[in-house]
Amino acid sequence: MVLLALTVLLGLAVYAFGPDVAASDIAGDALYAVAVYLAVVIVVPRAGVLPIALVASTWCVAVELFQLTGLPLVWGAQFSPVMLALGTVFDARDLIVYL
Repeated sequence: MVLLALTVLLGLAVYAFGPDVAASDIAGDALYAVAVYLAVVIVVPRAGVLPIALVASTWCVAVELFQLTGLPLVWGAQFSPVMLALGTVFDARDLIVYL
């Protein structure tokens, strides 16, 4: 739980204070994937590494593909914290970073 909280805080710091460049975007994506992985570990603590990685990767890819619908961008414009959880627009590079 502490690792998840620290990961989220670090991700928020990158979002708030990092420059708007590819490196900070990649760092944010990597931290998002780590946070999802840690959340799955919390929910299913006895699962093996591979099943946890599969669930976390599937979640991240699903969220990225959901961005193709345009809904996260619309919802994020109405309530900005949605952007932190669902992103805004699809970026194929994010799929590589998540995996």
